[in-house]
Amino acid sequence: MRESGDAFHLAIPARDLDEAHEFYVGGLGCKLARRYGDRITLDFFGDQVVCHLSAKFERAPELYPRHFGVTFRSIEDYDRLVHLAETRGLRFYAKPFTRFETMVEEHSSFVLQDPSNNLLEFKHYSDPRMMY
Repeated sequence: MRESGDAFHLAIPARDLDEAHEFYVGGLGCKLARRYGDRITLDFFGDQVVCHLSAKFERAPELYPRHFGVTFRSIEDYDRLVHLAETRGLRFYAKPFTRFETMVEEHSSFVLQDPSNNLLEFKHYSDPRMMY
């Protein structure tokens, strides 16, 4: 089983590593763990995201079926990231909105688009039992 010190790992394409670095480290505030000629490895909110240099990236992204992100337990953390993204001028694919309003699954959500058109969804559920 996964231990609390373990990290989920996700590899994504990046058309340009400098752009990826600027978005993830300079924009989102992720920590750069390593950089090689063909990839950067990031501490993405406690998990590992690796941006691999590739010409095979989505030209016209759609949210479904492929996106990734973080579901925050704290509305304050969610709100801080919304503010950070707005302040730093990050590209929104979808501005903050509420899904499933008045239902038990109700949650706040927004989606960012990185320079290689990877989509990142961040959300917070009103009812913490809905995290999974």
